Amino acid sequence: MQEPSAKPKRRFKMPSAYTILFFIIIIIAILTWIIPAGQYSTDKAGNIIAHTYRAVKANPQGIWDVFMSPIVGMVGNDKTSGAIDVSLFILVIGGFLGVVNRTKALDDGIATIVRRFKGKEKWLIPILMILFAAGGTSYGMSEETIAFYPLLIPVMIGVGFDSLVAIGIALIGSQVGCLASTVNPFATGVASQSLNLTPGDGIGSRALLLVLTTALSIWYVYHYAAKIEKDPTKSYLYEQRDEDRARFLVSTDADQGEMTGRQKSVLSLFGLTFVLMIMGLIPWDQINSHWTFFTTFTKWLTGIPFLGNLLGSDIAPMGTWYFSEITMLFLFMSVVIMFVFKMKESDFIESFFSGMNDFIGVAIIVAVARGIQVVMNDGNISATVLHWGETGLSSMSSAFFIILTYIFYIPMSFLIPSTSGLAAATMGIIGPIGKFAGVAPSLVITAYQAASGWVNLITPTSGVVMGALAIAHVNINVWWKFIAKLMIYLFILTCVFLSIMAIL
Repeated sequence: MQEPSAKPKRRFKMPSAYTILFFIIIIIAILTWIIPAGQYSTDKAGNIIAHTYRAVKANPQGIWDVFMSPIVGMVGNDKTSGAIDVSLFILVIGGFLGVVNRTKALDDGIATIVRRFKGKEKWLIPILMILFAAGGTSYGMSEETIAFYPLLIPVMIGVGFDSLVAIGIALIGSQVGCLASTVNPFATGVASQSLNLTPGDGIGSRALLLVLTTALSIWYVYHYAAKIEKDPTKSYLYEQRDEDRARFLVSTDADQGEMTGRQKSVLSLFGLTFVLMIMGLIPWDQINSHWTFFTTFTKWLTGIPFLGNLLGSDIAPMGTWYFSEITMLFLFMSVVIMFVFKMKESDFIESFFSGMNDFIGVAIIVAVARGIQVVMNDGNISATVLHWGETGLSSMSSAFFIILTYIFYIPMSFLIPSTSGLAAATMGIIGPIGKFAGVAPSLVITAYQAASGWVNLITPTSGVVMGALAIAHVNINVWWKFIAKLMIYLFILTCVFLSIMAIL
């Protein structure tokens, strides 16, 4: 008689970011029945005036309010701004990336660099890590790195390194860029919009952090590569060295022909797009009252008879751009790339909407996360939480507060892996609390981004981390061992940097 087979144990599976955020909305709604209601007085610009907290009538949130909160989170109401502008921007930039990826300009561009540095592969480490960091800091490059591992791993193994060097180049490079995001729309953009800031606010300090963390990461990966080049036994993957050489040393995309002229033009337009976005977002006249070139030039251009009307009479000068303007920029440049690459209209539409489809989840999660703020604001408990923060932080130094904020966002980044969802869910509360400690909202954004990028280097919930390790046949414990010292260095560097910026 055959014994009944035991039922397989069901392993716990981490719920999606949507589910986590919705549960948080429910918890916040319950708290509106418990936490005392209150309000702050505000100035004409809508900014909270410290020490003006007062109790008001409670407005507990119910089932209707819970399910309405993501809807209101998208369109907004009189108490909470909607996420429609940032969600639309996310969709359009997804379409833009879809069009660029259709041309294979990015993939073939990396392959061309690898081929041209044949025999000087060690120099690929700083060059490629800078490129990947630029992608991370500008548009949140992450999943896109998956395409490069099959190319980089054979090259690095072939010159005496190991696959950890290849993973380090792309994964560490891109995520350090995200750690110090300058204008990353999915981190900087969403967080800035939550605090009614332009993504250009604080760009100078974030650029400095980008330089410091990228330089540290390049040194770390380069030092490891040089060490195992001299003594292969120092490799964390030495035991599988022969197996890896047999597995990966095959012909690669690097043997393909040169990039076409059209692809080179697409790469130039791709870079130009982000340069224009950065220039449009930096508040030039606020940095220096004499830097009014873009305002003056725009007035002159739009004042030219016929040409001004042809271009558009309501052109916003660079330095005053916000989400509407940069959304238009990416839409316009998508069309320009279509004509330059001589792409068929049907291919353009297919690739643009395919790219948008890849980012629908990101766009929706911003609205769901904004629902947390909707419930708090409509339930009149946001001001109460801020009042507790104001009271508790009255004697706390700005440097101590910003370090606590950075540490707070580390476990939160594990809980809510979506950078845009995390920003939309928390920034509306943490940012204003920072004001009571004398910390600029833009620096709070930097702390949040730094924590998120730090976590995304090691978290097993990241599809990018696990995907890269799977391609390289590397156990995650080996990856953690390899990157452990860098994680400590980055943590210390970030804490010191945030402390100094908070004091200045």
